[in-house]
Amino acid sequence: MLTVATTTEVTPSVRRIVLSGTPEAVAAAGPTISLLVPRVGDPAPRWPTVQRDGRIVWPQGSHGVSLRSYTARRQDPGRGEVEIDFVLHGDGPAAAWAGAAAPGAAVAVAGGGPLGERPAGWLLLAGDETALPAISRILAEAAPSTRGVALVEVADAAEEQPLPAPDGVAVRWLHRDGSPPGEETLLADAVAALDRPDGEDLFAWVAAESAAVRAVRADLRGRWGLGRAQHHAIGYWRRGRAMSPAG
Repeated sequence: MLTVATTTEVTPSVRRIVLSGTPEAVAAAGPTISLLVPRVGDPAPRWPTVQRDGRIVWPQGSHGVSLRSYTARRQDPGRGEVEIDFVLHGDGPAAAWAGAAAPGAAVAVAGGGPLGERPAGWLLLAGDETALPAISRILAEAAPSTRGVALVEVADAAEEQPLPAPDGVAVRWLHRDGSPPGEETLLADAVAALDRPDGEDLFAWVAAESAAVRAVRADLRGRWGLGRAQHHAIGYWRRGRAMSPAG
């Protein structure tokens, strides 16, 4: 179990929540977190249990808990803290919970997993606001000599966040400027406009709306000629369904 310690409005649509818990719970929470979120207003959610083999066993009947995947922007087991950015647009259970969360509110962690990245001399990072925590984490852990491009699609300039990166990595913000999420081809178009670097140790990491990710993946596998070990591309959400990750 984790509880809300603090909340911060990072941009008009992103709320950063610091969760606190035991060192063991925090260590298990990431970088990709299986988060168990209670329904807003439910005074007594019925939490599932996690078996030794990792299987989640749900209680019978209505339980008021949803399972969603997120990326920990930061986790510090020593201090017992996990920091998660929640994208608030959409009407999914996690966005609703994050929008109403106050200090002391409870969530649970069912497990964690890797981001799917690997070190490389030249990185291509591409994603929308749901992928920002993961992109931030990858850039923070990249070697100072790393080169490449980070393409980030957001609603407008107000949604840009500080994104420290190695000097050789260019960060480019792509603005939808009024178009709803998932309706533009900004991300795929931006990747299509790039030339594949020659003679580089390449790795591409992509996460966004599923259709956008499919288009980028096809370009990376076709025109760029990247093999499975050279890219990781995952749909974080699907148009017409509630956004679940914040990355």
